[in-house]
Amino acid sequence: KHVNAAASKSINRGLAYLARTQREDGSWGARGSMGSYPIVMTSLAGLSFLAHGDTPFRGRYATVVKKALDYVLRKAEVPLKRNPKVKEILITAPGSESRSMYGHGFGMLFLAQAYGMCDVAVYQTRIRKVLEKAIVLTSRSQSSKGGWLYTPNSSGDEGSVTVTQVQGLRACRNAGIKVPKKTIDRAVRYIEKSAQPDGGIAYRVGMRGSRPPISAAAVAVLYNAGQYESTYAEKGLKYIIKNVKVAGAGNRSWGHYFYSHLYMAQAMYTAGARKPKLWDNYYPKMRDSLIKRQNKGDGSWMGDSVGTTYGTAIACLILQLPYNTLPIMQR
Repeated sequence: KHVNAAASKSINRGLAYLARTQREDGSWGARGSMGSYPIVMTSLAGLSFLAHGDTPFRGRYATVVKKALDYVLRKAEVPLKRNPKVKEILITAPGSESRSMYGHGFGMLFLAQAYGMCDVAVYQTRIRKVLEKAIVLTSRSQSSKGGWLYTPNSSGDEGSVTVTQVQGLRACRNAGIKVPKKTIDRAVRYIEKSAQPDGGIAYRVGMRGSRPPISAAAVAVLYNAGQYESTYAEKGLKYIIKNVKVAGAGNRSWGHYFYSHLYMAQAMYTAGARKPKLWDNYYPKMRDSLIKRQNKGDGSWMGDSVGTTYGTAIACLILQLPYNTLPIMQR
């Protein structure tokens, strides 16, 4: 439903662009002005192909997905090669040191989705070993307030990094990998403690003022954590419907349009299982807006100021939500 011929064509052009721009080593960079962040970009691009139904060993883009998976696994397994008994793993790559926890969170998410969609024993074993040790690192680096900041040893916290860790952890748990319940519970409380009177979420605990992009992300991960009827999720959903618009006046995405709608779309899709009109109103508008924004030449999207890998991967993820393929984003 809702994925019409124009959307299908748009998705195919976007995925073809990502396939053409994959590097020889299996990675992608940001292709923008804010740094490269190869683990984040490779994970997001990889997720967009998994959402299409391609796996590392099946589908039109199987080779692309396998190269992406191999890249993330190689980078994650570096500590294991140095010491097979290492207890924790940071999923990162050179050049991402100052924001390594973003890559770690998106890396967990991608690997956990690939794990659930891959039936090759050797790869399942490799992925599971990495994820088990990645979970240890995430749990260990959680702040005293229950959130996370940019690097594992920073002891601070803020909303966007916290969201990536929660979604990554939930994806692992959904795939059958043990995650400490208290880690997720403390993270959910962190989001709840960031809630503002208007239903939005602040940048971090203790700050005032709602941030629409973080609020959209928070609602999506509260749903991921099973908080479907939570007062915080309900108030947050009303807040983002009011403040994160597809287009026109009233949109308060603060320059993070693609980021906001990556999570807004997930929240609306999940909420749409109980309230179908929410999704039926949101998706066609978002679909048509994305089709209009797509580069007519190469099929890419420029995502915020991060770049075309980022924008194209996120656009394809949003457009493909009705396929209901990715376990973490299924109803």
